[in-house]
Amino acid sequence: MYLCFLKNVTMSQSRLQAISPIDGRYAAKTKALVPFFSEEALIKYRVQVEIEYFIALAELPLPQLADFDHAMIPALRNIYHEFSTDDAQAIKEIEHTTNHDVKAVEYFIKEQFERLGLQDHKEFIHFGLTSQDINNTAIPLSLKGAVDKVYTPALQGLRDQLHGLSQDWAQIPMLARTHGQPASPTRLGKEIAVFVTRLDQQIEGLNQIKHAAKFGGATGNFNAHHVAFPAIGWQKFGQDFVEKTLGLYHSFPTTQIEHYDHMAGLFDQLKRINTILIDLDRDIWTYVSMDYFKQKIKAGEIGSSAMPHKVNPIDFENSEGNLGIANALFAHLSEKLPISRLQRDLTDSTVLRNIGVPLGHTLIGFSATQKGLSKLLLNADKLAQDLEKNWAVVAEALQTILRREGYPNPYEALKGLTRTNQAITETTIKDFIEELAVSDTIKAEMRSITPSNYTGI
Repeated sequence: MYLCFLKNVTMSQSRLQAISPIDGRYAAKTKALVPFFSEEALIKYRVQVEIEYFIALAELPLPQLADFDHAMIPALRNIYHEFSTDDAQAIKEIEHTTNHDVKAVEYFIKEQFERLGLQDHKEFIHFGLTSQDINNTAIPLSLKGAVDKVYTPALQGLRDQLHGLSQDWAQIPMLARTHGQPASPTRLGKEIAVFVTRLDQQIEGLNQIKHAAKFGGATGNFNAHHVAFPAIGWQKFGQDFVEKTLGLYHSFPTTQIEHYDHMAGLFDQLKRINTILIDLDRDIWTYVSMDYFKQKIKAGEIGSSAMPHKVNPIDFENSEGNLGIANALFAHLSEKLPISRLQRDLTDSTVLRNIGVPLGHTLIGFSATQKGLSKLLLNADKLAQDLEKNWAVVAEALQTILRREGYPNPYEALKGLTRTNQAITETTIKDFIEELAVSDTIKAEMRSITPSNYTGI
């Protein structure tokens, strides 16, 4: 009844009734994940794996499939290439009877075989397999597709945007802060470049993570395959099928399930990337609060329902919140999935149905950060003012030059000058320099140092 109801509502209405914001308020930002993590997508990937497995058996060939007409292979692949919502619904109807989602897929494919005149071969669909041979190939296949086609391009787009800003602001001097207190000056572009470098290193790590799949029968030993065809090297078959046909990594030996160590590593990696971006969100938010950035104003937009003047850094707040939710789920997935009682319990498939959720929140976070970055307006005057008000930060430079020259107790001398809670101005610094027992050349060198040019390499 509920499915019938959904057919009668508009897209906007269904979003209003969505329980999760990733399918409601933020659906436009997560729709790219639908082909990978929706119920329909999972069913389609299961169909793909079953079809490709049958083709692999036919290409061995198994003796009983020696007469299979290989000209029918394109027609078989069209079963998943042309897979539709109606096909997914047909499988769900079968599941109402079987109460088993993978078996429903098998029965659907058998119906397609009969339609194609291949009924004599239909018992080699799902031959010797357990459900997890299908799930533990279909799910990593969908996850790999989402990471390669959606997640990585989105992350790369954000990384490239940050790189562009680091170049634009490469020469903008800025007061640095350690423990929130004024510290040796830096450059705004360099501070952004730090995040670019951190992301680059994690992207490199991400690209090294394997998308592993289990394929080995009911308890991982190819029992049924071996008893039926003991002369066939089933381990090599499984490896070739998983790695050459599906483009995944074959885990062997396993229990009934893939042990999920590689998938857990992936989720830990995604969590680490999100943590870097949360760090970025908070830094940019702080710079906005310090007036280092203004924000572009959109006509008609309201910042506060009570305070008309406000332009809030809401995009960075939205990103931080969504990335935090994603990280909580990634943490649970990476901790839970590698643990299963003996050969297997059902907890893995229960939580695997949710792997698209943290990726959805992650994409929302990426989008919000990018939107926030695109609205930033550099307030160069404020950055310059903060530097000018903090001449004490050149003390490090002066004492280092004095150390180089063998001057007695230079650190203590500068500490005595600057650690007084009194305002330190350009005049204060230059008067101090004039009193030093050093050459005029050294004094000139020291006088040339300002908060705006003491920015390192």
